[in-house]
Formats: sequence, C-alpha cells, structure tokens
Amino acid sequence: MGSTIAEKVLGAHSGSDCGAGDIVIASVDFCMAQDGTSTMMIRGLEELGFSSPKTKRGMALVIDHNSPCPSLDVAKIHGRIRDFARRSSVPLYDVGEGVCHQVVPERGNVLPGDLVVGADSHTCTYGALNACSTGLGSADVAAAAYTGKLWFKVPESYSIRVGGAFTNRTGPKDLILTVIGGLTADGATYKSVEFSGEAIDAMSVDGRMTVANMSVEMGAKFCPFQFDVRTSDWFVSRGVKPGTGVASDPDAVFEKEFDYDASDIEPKVARPHRVDNVCDASDLRGTIVNQVFIGTCTNGRLSDLVAAARILKDRHVKKGVRLIVAPASRDVYIRATEQGVVSQLLKSGAVFLAPGCGPCVGTHAGVPSDGDVVVSTANRNFMGRMGNNNGVSIFLASPETAAASAVTGEITDPREV
Repeated sequence: MGSTIAEKVLGAHSGSDCGAGDIVIASVDFCMAQDGTSTMMIRGLEELGFSSPKTKRGMALVIDHNSPCPSLDVAKIHGRIRDFARRSSVPLYDVGEGVCHQVVPERGNVLPGDLVVGADSHTCTYGALNACSTGLGSADVAAAAYTGKLWFKVPESYSIRVGGAFTNRTGPKDLILTVIGGLTADGATYKSVEFSGEAIDAMSVDGRMTVANMSVEMGAKFCPFQFDVRTSDWFVSRGVKPGTGVASDPDAVFEKEFDYDASDIEPKVARPHRVDNVCDASDLRGTIVNQVFIGTCTNGRLSDLVAAARILKDRHVKKGVRLIVAPASRDVYIRATEQGVVSQLLKSGAVFLAPGCGPCVGTHAGVPSDGDVVVSTANRNFMGRMGNNNGVSIFLASPETAAASAVTGEITDPREV
C-alpha cells in the first residue's frame, strides 16, 4: 500500500514507516512566529535558557501584524522581539518587509518535503511549495525551536481533484471558497488535503498559496501540493535549489476523495460571519459596499494586484467607497511598482499601505466604521475581525470580485464589469 505526502514527510522526519493515526516524534526543518504571537514564545524560550534554534534551518521572527507600529504598547512588544532576535542571532523580518507567509517563502526558508511549524494559523500556506506546514500555539513552536522536534499524529488525507480550466475572472480564491462552502468550516479537521488535477497543474504558485492558505478554514492540518515544474521554477527564479520534492504514491489511500470541474466554478463570496457561508457573487447584487480591501497572506501577491488592476484600468473607484491595498511583501510592492500596477491602482483611487497584514487583523490602519459593509480578499470574516464589532459585515472574495465591487459600489460578479 502506497503513502500520501503527509505520511511520507512525517515518516522521513521521524525515521519511521508510519501511517495515518500513528503518533511520531518528528524533526522540524523550520519554525517562525509573528509579532502577535512572539512574546509568549520568547518568554518560554528564555525560561528554558534558549541560545539558538535546534530546527534544521533555524527560525525567523516577523513583524507584520502591527506594521508600522500603531501604539506605544505595541512599540514595547516590538522592542522585545528585536532584542531577542539580536541576542539569539535569529533572523528578523522587520516593519515593511511584509506578511510572514509571503516573506518566509521568498527568503528560501521553506523547501519541498519540509516539515514546518509556525505560531500563526495560516502557516499551512507553505503547502503550496510541497511542504507539510501547520500553525501551532506559541508554546509548541517554542518547543520546536528549543528541541528541534515535535510530536504529531499522522493525519488522514483527503484528495481533491480539480479538472478542466477556470473561466474568465474566476480562479484559486473562488475554488477554495467553493470547497470550504461544500465541506464546511470543520469538514477537514486535522486532515491533510491534497489538491490535484488539470486546473491545479496549470495554477501558478501564487494561486496555490491562496488555496493552501485557506485550507485551515475547513480545519485542515496540512495542505501539501505535489512537486512539479511550476514549483521548481518558482524556487529557481529565486536562486534556490528545490531538490526533487515529494508526491503521493499512485496506490496511496485517501480517507475521502472529491472531484470538481474548474469550468463550473462561479465567482464566489463568503458572507458574514462564517467563511463557509458561501454563495455566488451574483446572488449579492445590490449589496452596497463601503470599503474594499485587497491584500493579506491570502491575496496580496503580485498576481492578485495585477488581476485587480486589470479590472480597474481606465475606471475609478465609486464615490463613497474606500479601496485599501496592502502588498504582501516589499518584493511584491517593488515588482508591482516596476510593472506600473501600483500607478494604475493609485490612479483608480486606491490607498496603499506598507507591506504587511494591514486591516485584516484590525489593530491599526483600515478599521471599518460602525455598520460598514466590507469586501475583503482576506481569509476570515468573523465578527470584529477587522477591529470593529459594531455591525460591520465582511464579505470575502477574490481580487477580481473585490475590484469590480469597488468600481460599482456594490458586490459585483467581476464578469459583469
């Protein structure tokens, strides 16, 4: 009987021939924490007498959730993080470098076949690079940094095959919203979810990151994509040798299998206040929008900004709508500037923020007003997610749907613009 990607990665990192349901002690390749989760981890490591990370390729700290710093209290937290990074010789990606889940892969910290943990729930994003990565609590990440190992229960695996090709102005965000809407928020709890098929083979690494990023919104532990030429080219373009990667065996056993046709997928929107409360964008025609946010670790990459700019070209944001854009990293910001994307979005009425999480976490810039309706390309729409509990409604959508909604002033199927 063959093995899935999760079984192979955990087996290789534990030195065992493991299968779903087994408990293993596995070596961790890399770990990370961001400014919202670092303090507890640092405290634990200091109590243990930490000197340097024992993980194979070390660890990194990222200041992205409150970037730039919005208050004196947060400034003290950032100072503590910087001091710890300096004393421990741990790489720090400081203010303006970008969102952890964009910066960490860009810097070559994650490789195919890796086992990675992070003190952030969307660490599953790195599955797009053929890694098994997952978000954990700060104490668990501290344990990984201190010992280089953690225990894992080997997850059962789901296979999601996506055939065909996406139609105009639909893509990865619409796919993952479709899947989450079908499986529900806990439909893949502690599962390793593998996407495959013609539409996935044609999907860019940016798009795969979007899908992997939101896999946790249906409860997934891992979301590893198979290694292929797109994965290899992504690494090579950054001067990194990717190796050979990992793939499931042809006779691997999946607990459940699902099939989708990309050509059937419509532009989707997740309605308040659940990510699995999904419908077609066209069903919400007439819903007035006050703010649109394009960015985050889900959809703040270059291809996302390009997609939005295509819709906004020679158009302007509807009067009364605020369009906020936060590039996922400094590198994304630079490339978008060089390609004229930033200029196009600015001319259309967008407001740019520094690379980082921006309004997604609701701790500083871009907090909505009471009763606002927001269309966001983020991954969560819970009440209060963007910093205001007073009747704010957050609708999750693709960059194309977000841009179209900014133009019309109401939630809009991007194919209608």
